[in-house]
Amino acid sequence: MRGAPARETCALLAALLAAAPALALAPGDHEIELRIGILERRYLVHVPPRPVAQPALVLNFHGGGGNARDHKKYVQMDALADREGFLVAYPFGVGPMRDRLLTWNGGGCCGMAAATLSDDVRFVRELLDDLARRIPYDPARVYATGLSNGAMMSYRLAAELSERIAAIAPVAGSMVVLLFNPARPVPVMHIHSVDDERALYAGGLGPPFPFTDTRVLHPPVEQRLAEWARANGCGPAPKAGERREWTSAGGAAHTATLYAYPDCRAETLLWKLTGAGHVWPGGVLDYLPRLLGAGTRVIDANAEMWRFFQRHRR
Repeated sequence: MRGAPARETCALLAALLAAAPALALAPGDHEIELRIGILERRYLVHVPPRPVAQPALVLNFHGGGGNARDHKKYVQMDALADREGFLVAYPFGVGPMRDRLLTWNGGGCCGMAAATLSDDVRFVRELLDDLARRIPYDPARVYATGLSNGAMMSYRLAAELSERIAAIAPVAGSMVVLLFNPARPVPVMHIHSVDDERALYAGGLGPPFPFTDTRVLHPPVEQRLAEWARANGCGPAPKAGERREWTSAGGAAHTATLYAYPDCRAETLLWKLTGAGHVWPGGVLDYLPRLLGAGTRVIDANAEMWRFFQRHRR
């Protein structure tokens, strides 16, 4: 009978090990494949060297025509994640090739994703469930950001997956969802330059995508952000606050002014830039300047959105 407790203990340990996540993620970068129906989807996840207990998670979406790997290098969010102890997931969009010309179905844009009505909201829901099985992040602190078409995707998540998203910080891409009826207020911080020549700040038909004749009709940034402000219970007119200036090595003057809507149930902000192009402020400077325009250091988008995200939990 002396062996019975030992056998019971071994059985209990075996059961606990079986119930543990099969793929606990070590610090570093991981590329993970998901099977959703007949489709194979992918995402990268960066785990900091010393993640805090139940870390926050930032979803960071690449722009149209890009991919998660190149976007990750460009925006340089991992360094901040390493210092602050949060996770960053970089999903891959869909396209005609595995790593090129990838896009997101932001609601009315863009590319193959929109044309085929790709269910990218379902993909994100499955990604969140899959990642939770691999590393226990805080489900009340899931945030979304992205560049251009990726910014559009973060808006769609706030509108259609607000039960999972605590706040968003779109960069250089306005909201293109066709039916706007969010289930709850969601904090929004939008970052955009008035001199962006691709995602036009005032709205209008942008230039063709490289090597194509495809053009995108961009809605006005302030008009669409005002819709979120109303949904977030804000007062009607944003108020200008902090202003920053930066001069490039070539002598070009850049500015950034922070506008805040008053009396909101969910904070609604706009960083309105001048001088910069269709870029991630604070990312790799002058990255593809012929395509994206002038880079900028007038603000660090990563630092500003992390400061914003930390104020909000779902």
